[in-house]
Amino acid sequence: MSNRILILFAHPALEKSRVNRQLLQAVLDLESVTIHDLYESYPSFHINIRREQALLTSHDIIVFHHPFYWYSSPAILKEWQDLVLEHGFAYGQGGSALRGRRLLSAITTGGSEQTYSRQGYNYFTIRELLTPFEQTAQLCGMEYLPPFVVQGTHQIREQSLISRYAQDYRAVILALRDDRVNWESLKKFNHFNHSLEQVITASEASHHA
Repeated sequence: MSNRILILFAHPALEKSRVNRQLLQAVLDLESVTIHDLYESYPSFHINIRREQALLTSHDIIVFHHPFYWYSSPAILKEWQDLVLEHGFAYGQGGSALRGRRLLSAITTGGSEQTYSRQGYNYFTIRELLTPFEQTAQLCGMEYLPPFVVQGTHQIREQSLISRYAQDYRAVILALRDDRVNWESLKKFNHFNHSLEQVITASEASHHA
């Protein structure tokens, strides 16, 4: 089984982000994976609603890939949600177009995991702060997956560590595409990439791109 994956990428200053550039590069060549750069497509924020809705309905798994700005997403992804996920399409009477699909948040944070805790600077955990995205998925009849999170990006200096995160991201997208995810095990984790060996099942197709 092969799932079609749509990655909605939102970064207003990609040239300044070593981590997000490499995460994106790690999945650019994958079949059945569509990379949709919102800032590149809509530099003036004039979003083509019908085009975006057609993209959504032609894919099985949706990924919101973005840096975590002010405990949320960059502005264009919020604008996209406000316009594209409209009543009668994504929710409400007759709004069942996205029902049964899955939604994954793939985010980067400058602060470390420790800063996103009761003892840390940001107090709330990442999962708590992502609640609006989870509820959006619920309202649209989608399943919200534990997020893929890379934290402490301001402190990452080693290229090898960035490469490892990029390899993990590729592994996650491949597993979602090829339906090699242990869904019950995944529910036990706060982040998708906390224990990849426990949630991704091996197969002969695991290295197929």
